[in-house]
Amino acid sequence: MKNGVLLVIFLFMALLFGCDSSTKPISDNSSVKALNDTVRIVNKELDYEVTIIDPGFNSWLQSTARPRGFYTQAHLESRNIPWIIEWNNRARSPKNSRDRDLFQMEVNYQNGINYGYEVNYLIYNYLVYFQIKNNIRLGGFTPRP
Repeated sequence: MKNGVLLVIFLFMALLFGCDSSTKPISDNSSVKALNDTVRIVNKELDYEVTIIDPGFNSWLQSTARPRGFYTQAHLESRNIPWIIEWNNRARSPKNSRDRDLFQMEVNYQNGINYGYEVNYLIYNYLVYFQIKNNIRLGGFTPRP
């Protein structure tokens, strides 16, 4: 199984089970901890946690991704939404064995919920990293760090 699949499983399990439908921003009380290739986003107030585990992602994030604040939250959301829609389409109806390996579960990311800047920033950058690393396009926009 590819390393990216493990990350995807953890990321989206956390999104599926950790999301609260509250519209409060989570950036005020959230913290991000990075350990080697693990990026963890925690918000105790909303009982929210996302863990991204993918060898190479954390170093890519630090060396290649644009710094926090470069993009607005609205910009990140405008990229995340169509990419996640395509992700979910591929998870529901894999076109080939590669899709079955990479898109094993859907992402519970809903338009209109304020996940906060940090969550959107990390999801955006993971989706960019994932597309570049796996030479895949999730449609709409060309991934750029």
